[in-house]
Amino acid sequence: MRSRVFGRGPGAVGLGVLLAAAVLVRPVAAEQPPVPSDPPQVEAGVGPGAPVPDPRPGEAFADPRVAELQRTATDVQRELADLSDRLHGAERDLAAATERVTAARAERAEADRVVAAQQGEVDEYSRALYAALAQPSAVQLLLTAATPEDYLRGNDLIGRVRADQDSRLAASVRRQQAARRAEESAVGAERSAADRKADLDRSSDDASNRAAAVSSELRGQVDDTNAAVVAQQKAQKERNDKTAANWKAYTDRLAAAGITLPGAAALRDPARLPAGLTPLAGSTGAPQAGVAQAVLPSGERLLVLPAEAVGAVDAAVAALGKPYVPGRGGEGPTAYSCDGLVRSAFAAGGITLPGSAGEQMGVLAPVAPADAQPGDVVFLGPARLGVQGVGIVLDGRTVLTADARLAGVVVEDLPGGDTVLGVGRPTLLQRPAQPVPQATDGGLTWRCGGVQVPARGAGEAAGAWGGYPNGLIPPAALCLIGSASHLLRCDAAQAYQALSSAYAARFGGPVCITDSYRSFAAQVRLYQVKPALAAVPGTSNHGWGLAVDLCGGIQSFGSAQYAWMVANAPLFGWSNPQWAQPGRGREEPWHWEFTGA
Repeated sequence: MRSRVFGRGPGAVGLGVLLAAAVLVRPVAAEQPPVPSDPPQVEAGVGPGAPVPDPRPGEAFADPRVAELQRTATDVQRELADLSDRLHGAERDLAAATERVTAARAERAEADRVVAAQQGEVDEYSRALYAALAQPSAVQLLLTAATPEDYLRGNDLIGRVRADQDSRLAASVRRQQAARRAEESAVGAERSAADRKADLDRSSDDASNRAAAVSSELRGQVDDTNAAVVAQQKAQKERNDKTAANWKAYTDRLAAAGITLPGAAALRDPARLPAGLTPLAGSTGAPQAGVAQAVLPSGERLLVLPAEAVGAVDAAVAALGKPYVPGRGGEGPTAYSCDGLVRSAFAAGGITLPGSAGEQMGVLAPVAPADAQPGDVVFLGPARLGVQGVGIVLDGRTVLTADARLAGVVVEDLPGGDTVLGVGRPTLLQRPAQPVPQATDGGLTWRCGGVQVPARGAGEAAGAWGGYPNGLIPPAALCLIGSASHLLRCDAAQAYQALSSAYAARFGGPVCITDSYRSFAAQVRLYQVKPALAAVPGTSNHGWGLAVDLCGGIQSFGSAQYAWMVANAPLFGWSNPQWAQPGRGREEPWHWEFTGA
């Protein structure tokens, strides 16, 4: 027979709507005083018109309505970015045209001056001739010349004077006319450039108005989504609390019945159980190893588990509501991965397990899924994804795990079908490592119920890591970093604190920070203020809780603080991405991301 410890009850919630418990995460370090500094002036996120696509499968995407609005915002921003580029070009053309007009006017003014000067010389020459009452001519020169040589020289001089005057005046007039034509052309080009810029300004204003409308719609959708998240968190917390109460009621019944929990070794042989205990039959009718039952005077049968299994479940129940982190180091006590939770819980019960879910499945003694009891471990697939998840069985219907899509340690329904790869019983003797299912679909790596996205580029954080859209990660899934209200994913927060402590030992104070996790609502506000510069809402690098903007000297490439960060931050898993480094086109010395490497 099977002993049911926990029923689903009225507090149970389906897997599709479960979310992380709404518990407050306490600051993990004392709050530091603000450090005066100029904050970065550029939005450190995805560049205009080029949002990073979310590589998660369809079932991990945002709500379809939010996703549609994000696509609309992307289209509008792409148009704004194009208009911005064209506006900059139009402004450059207008400035160049204005310079040409200025130069043409200066040239025309100089030509006018030269013509006026030449005309003055002609006028002066004419007045001199008038005063002499005669104009030099060949006849006059013939009558006055003393010798033939004087006549020839004089006649040549007269010709050259006349030709020079005519040539100089004609050239000046031609220059003047050309300058006036150039001025008219430049003025026309300036007028055309101004008209073109005015048209682009009107188009940009129109696109900005549409961006504002999208932002307004996004804000409303975010409010609705946040309300749904709060309701779902409340439901999850109620289920977690109900589970914790049921487990306590079970252990209280054991104590009230005077049952001392035996060690794991005492229950491994069903034929040789401690006095007062009887075997528990499995699905085949044969007695199960590793568990037993006690028959109370009232005739009631009570499941008896090894002390190590009860200690492990105690530790796991105590972790309910803690945040999820994807790394293998997620063994608490602040945040957990699924395999990290299992390893940590059984360590608390006195049993050492390997680190990863696959390794755990390889060494644990298997039991039939139909025989799973509280304290057993269930391994999740499907097989084409390999062993991608693990949790602690609570009864035949529920499992306690750290779930990537729910972003926390939660109680959820035990999945059925080919999702369950096997069940192991940690209180039995471990076996030599056996082969386990490996991923065969060639796609992205799944871990703890969610996709483990690879890094976008050198020195960049992976991005998507849970079941929430960018910027819509609930505070319960994040941790305070010990500076004002700044939040990061919990492993990033812990690494940031360690980095800040090392930094303080060198510079006498903690790292100065201006920005960390940026909510979707904050992204919408920024997008509305500067839509052609800010990231499309839902694509900001800061929306995953894995990026910070720093100050206090770090924001300058040539500073000692930046040099120290380059040398030391990677030791703590932090990096200034390559795209943000000098000579890369988008220099942002203040922007650092947690890679966990």
